[in-house]
Amino acid sequence: MTVALYQAKAEFFRMLGHPVRIRVLELLQAGPTPVRALLADLDIEPSSLSQQLAVLRRSGIVTATREGSTVVYALAGGEVAELLRTARRILTGLLADRNLLLAELRGDDGGECADRPLSRSAGH
Repeated sequence: MTVALYQAKAEFFRMLGHPVRIRVLELLQAGPTPVRALLADLDIEPSSLSQQLAVLRRSGIVTATREGSTVVYALAGGEVAELLRTARRILTGLLADRNLLLAELRGDDGGECADRPLSRSAGH
């Protein structure tokens, strides 16, 4: 692969790397959604939502259509929804592994009480 291709991939993931954009994409998985409904679900300023929607629209991930005075957004294709489902599975696995380690750590107190902070001996 060329450097330009890696750069394009990095830009794509950077574009996804914003909590509001990810939440918008998740909401749009349910189908085309008017801006007012997105605003109600996101509880952010209209200007902030507009800015994030513009980024998604420019990237080609979402489409916008006007229905009278209402603008309705939709995912541009099913691949985005599949990417979000895949990311959720990966994240679920990562968090499950961390929870297992945390449970092991809490269960293995090494002779110390798990609820008591470690104390240092006078010579250490």
